[in-house]
Amino acid sequence: MSSTSGQIHTYAQRLLNPFRGVVNVIKYESAEAVTMDGVHWDIYVANDSLQAGLKGRAQISDIRYGSWCKAEGLKRGPIYPSDDFKRLEAQGHVVYRYLLSHHMDVPFVFADFFEQWLLDAQMRPMALLHSVLTEEEARAEMGNTVRVQWRAGYAAEEHFRSASSGKNNAAEMLNGWINAQGSRVEWVARLPDGGGLNLADGRSMGADEFPELFLRSDMHAEPFGQLIADYLGWQAPWLLLLDSLQPETRTRLEVQARMRASEMVKHHHLYPVMMDAAQLKAAQVEMALRSRRQEPEEVTHTSMSPFYIELNPASGEYN
Repeated sequence: MSSTSGQIHTYAQRLLNPFRGVVNVIKYESAEAVTMDGVHWDIYVANDSLQAGLKGRAQISDIRYGSWCKAEGLKRGPIYPSDDFKRLEAQGHVVYRYLLSHHMDVPFVFADFFEQWLLDAQMRPMALLHSVLTEEEARAEMGNTVRVQWRAGYAAEEHFRSASSGKNNAAEMLNGWINAQGSRVEWVARLPDGGGLNLADGRSMGADEFPELFLRSDMHAEPFGQLIADYLGWQAPWLLLLDSLQPETRTRLEVQARMRASEMVKHHHLYPVMMDAAQLKAAQVEMALRSRRQEPEEVTHTSMSPFYIELNPASGEYN
């Protein structure tokens, strides 16, 4: 999302393929503050002057302005004595000052309305692959001839288990099935009513064509239908970050998220609503007891999108 000069924009964007959370962003010109948990923020600036005179898209490296959380305050990144950096420093400071006053405003409104879907043989959206903020970005991606495949993710390969997979790795089995059912990949502009407009041919798509949890779970032969249901249950702590869930769906996901207490506690600041606060309270008590016993938490890997690949660089996390 481009920022109009002098204006601050706030928005949320999903982290996809696989879906593994959301990033909330405060943006001012080429400076951004980003968070995945609503508590810890990283502030970056990009030297947009490097794009001057260039045609088309160009990748610009981010410079870390610093990191911030309410408990510890601001930890500054490296300072480079140059005229360009002074300009970027000023932009970063604007974002930082806004963050101090508005960090409790999360979660922000989602802005990634342009979506890339894997369609099944009946041309129905089956699995969400990617999303971007503008039609310009989506149409630029449409020119990419590389075949995009759906992924359950490396974390799922290590930690997701389902009785439906037998002795097979559940995530790898799911990868193979979903991609075998896919017929083509297309970009869609989502509409306020939940429907969509196919950017390739202008075809209108109804809201009921899009799976609520980004992965179609019906009309699959067994054991794959149950395997998909189990996977979506495993994703529950992240799926609760969505603002479009039906109440009955959210209630079910809260019960499932409770079974992954560490992830539920980590992300709950960004949940738009809780149907049953007792589920979160139980997860928090469990994590407190684990801490006292010094039990290891489940290792989960939730990394940022490629444009935030430097976020938490020492964590060694991957998706």
